[in-house]
Amino acid sequence: MANPDKSSSAIAYVYRGTFVHSTQQTALQVQEDALLGVDTEGKIAFIGEGKKLEALSQVFEFSPSEVTQLTEHEFLMPGLVDTHIHACQYSYAGTALDLPLLQWLNTYTFPVESRFKDLEFARRVYTHVVKRTLTNGTTTACYFASIHTDATLLLGQIANDFGQRALVGKVCMDRNDSVKHYRESIQESHDETCRFIKEFLNKKYPLAKPVVTPRFALSCSRELLEQLGKIAKNNNLHIQSHISENKEEIQLVKELFPESESYTDVYHKYNLLTDKTVMAHGCHLSDKELAVFKETGASLSHCPNSNFSLCSGVLNVRNVLKHKVKLGLGTDVAGGYSSSMLDAVRRTLDASKILTIQDPKHETLSFEEVFRLATLGGSQALSLDDQTGNFEVGKDFDALRVNVAAPGGPIDLIHSEGPKTLLEKFLNLGDDRNIVEVFVAGKKVVPFTEPKAE
Repeated sequence: MANPDKSSSAIAYVYRGTFVHSTQQTALQVQEDALLGVDTEGKIAFIGEGKKLEALSQVFEFSPSEVTQLTEHEFLMPGLVDTHIHACQYSYAGTALDLPLLQWLNTYTFPVESRFKDLEFARRVYTHVVKRTLTNGTTTACYFASIHTDATLLLGQIANDFGQRALVGKVCMDRNDSVKHYRESIQESHDETCRFIKEFLNKKYPLAKPVVTPRFALSCSRELLEQLGKIAKNNNLHIQSHISENKEEIQLVKELFPESESYTDVYHKYNLLTDKTVMAHGCHLSDKELAVFKETGASLSHCPNSNFSLCSGVLNVRNVLKHKVKLGLGTDVAGGYSSSMLDAVRRTLDASKILTIQDPKHETLSFEEVFRLATLGGSQALSLDDQTGNFEVGKDFDALRVNVAAPGGPIDLIHSEGPKTLLEKFLNLGDDRNIVEVFVAGKKVVPFTEPKAE
């Protein structure tokens, strides 16, 4: 595994112990007594066998005495990737789960989101959500914000200050008959989106990027969808939205866009399905629609907690993967009540088992496959897999140091267990108490050091 080509940057630190990650070919790859070196630019400089410490230390010019040794119950894994989370809904996460999607939006979501014109309120909520997700091991998050440009710029700044890799979207919506003060005109949405993108890119954040964000087809006119497709293309930006979340929504889209063949066709017609698009949910997509996703390179974010909590549907992940459509996992706060990607892993397994109960011929997802979806799959869904998602030389070191036997933690180890079993226990039983350190692009971001004021 060692790369003989020496990095041009000096080595910042080296870990020795057990590393677990995924590759395109293998859902779970375990390396025991391995060495991993990170350079001063935050990139993985080498991966090699522990017994080759002396040789590697000479090639990469580091002292063997400075290597950090992981303990028996510790391992390094890639950071978790949340491909869909509404940062502006975090304040009421864990409540308001008694209505289906459209009524839920009108009753709870839009009134809360309208408060984000207040920048102090926005700062308080966004600081909490970034810190909480990092503590939970989310090294990359794809955020929906609200329609408010300045508050959304603030979310980008907070993610940058705490060192999280983030895609941040100002929501665009020119249709909203239920909460009339929470919508924009077409012109406002266009102009504010352009201002948001320009000001965000001018910040030159190393790890945070803007994403074009039509809320969903029901809240956007044809004209707005068309303009957003052009903005994304002209700026080569990511796109995020929702699709086929529940059946009532799908029927309304059909009535609103009678000229379109399907929900997918609405977005496709306005150039909003690209290889940098991630669409949340997709519970009820047809095979024909999935073929369009494959053809365009667009991806899906599977949000099982929300799909259950709002009684929206159960996505057949196995079928999506058979169509070779990119897929990652999302918490979908606050439709999903947990901001932890470990919860998304568990609900993904639950959803797959429910499908097997309904049809015994269904091939249940394994925990190894779901581990890949939460890490490498998420980075692929966000078209960031050239930078992150697993442990490969040259990629950024986005990683969690996990201690399954953390003092005061939720896991009791009765027997001596191998690394695969330790990972399975962590995914099923673990929480933030087991996540000792979090790294993004080589920088240790958890435990926190408070951002310095400029």
